[in-house]
Amino acid sequence: MTFLQTAASLVNRVMLPLVRSGVGSGALAVLTYTGRRSGQVYSLPVAYRRDGDHVWIGIGAPGQKTWWRNFLGDGGPVSLRVGGEDRSGHARAVRDGGSDVHVEVELDPA
Repeated sequence: MTFLQTAASLVNRVMLPLVRSGVGSGALAVLTYTGRRSGQVYSLPVAYRRDGDHVWIGIGAPGQKTWWRNFLGDGGPVSLRVGGEDRSGHARAVRDGGSDVHVEVELDPA
């Protein structure tokens, strides 16, 4: 595990309960998904931008992170705690050319 991955893991452990409780809910959401290879359920705090039922999650330093790769190709199902509510949806990773990556989530109707 790299230094960045270790630091991110520690920050996530602190931030996850805070975001779930609503602290910082205007800028942060909790993304929950099942690993495509491991079958393990993961939850992590993410910064997001939202327009209705469409959510964008930017991936800083994508070469140092692996979670977003679960959503390459056809993507996969996710749960997102956003705006104080839990919503299900479908996520897909998008490479913007070069090294920029983001994940797009289309939320299911409420």
